[in-house]
Amino acid sequence: MKIQKWLIVASVSGLIGAAAVAAGEKLDTATIDTLTGLKGKMNDKEGVYKITFPRNDVPVSVDGWKMPPFMGLGTWAAFTEMQEGAMVMGDTVLFEDEVNPVMSTALDNGLSVTALHNHFLFDHPKVYFMHIGGEGSVEKLAGAVRKVYDKIKEIRGANPQPKDSFGATPLPEKNSVSPEPLNAIFGMKGDANTGMVKFTIGHPTKMHGVPISKDMGANTWAAFAGSDDNALVDGDFAVTEDELQGSLKALR
Repeated sequence: MKIQKWLIVASVSGLIGAAAVAAGEKLDTATIDTLTGLKGKMNDKEGVYKITFPRNDVPVSVDGWKMPPFMGLGTWAAFTEMQEGAMVMGDTVLFEDEVNPVMSTALDNGLSVTALHNHFLFDHPKVYFMHIGGEGSVEKLAGAVRKVYDKIKEIRGANPQPKDSFGATPLPEKNSVSPEPLNAIFGMKGDANTGMVKFTIGHPTKMHGVPISKDMGANTWAAFAGSDDNALVDGDFAVTEDELQGSLKALR
């Protein structure tokens, strides 16, 4: 039997403590059902109430094979009781044109975005998975989750087929970004290359007790291309755990 090797292992979002498990039986599951519009299922052993639904509204193929939602296209959110309030964790299946607006909806409604990644190679349309988390009242958390799911429905209702571009004005064939204004903004001299400009800033840390920084990959960078009046930027941000949510909110 030949097994196709296109699955990438997903990251683990987090762990639930024993105290939360013990208190799970007090969770207001009826409110979760009402606010999310989904009927969940209780795991009595773990004290976790989980809602889930398949992303079967858009056909997805992986390496030419039509993928059933059962094989990894399920959105879910799990709730458990805490000493004060509740905790939610979840994974949200998104298409490319859904990522930015849905992330904004999650952040604007008090949820944290703890991961955004892909699970598959050669998938079409491209599928992303956005992990969410939060703490607070059941009403607040379930209401926020519902708004995330409603935003997805709103986007797909307007455009049933996911978009394959940002829809921006095409960039000029020749890059001609002026480095001087950007140097002033960043307070440093960027690397210029054939009309493009790139800034790299080290984020010193340690790995196995060894200091690492910019050239070992612990860095933030941003590269600009196009022209002064029609440009793009791409980059990578190295942040600590307590900086992540603020950085995401600033970018959105």
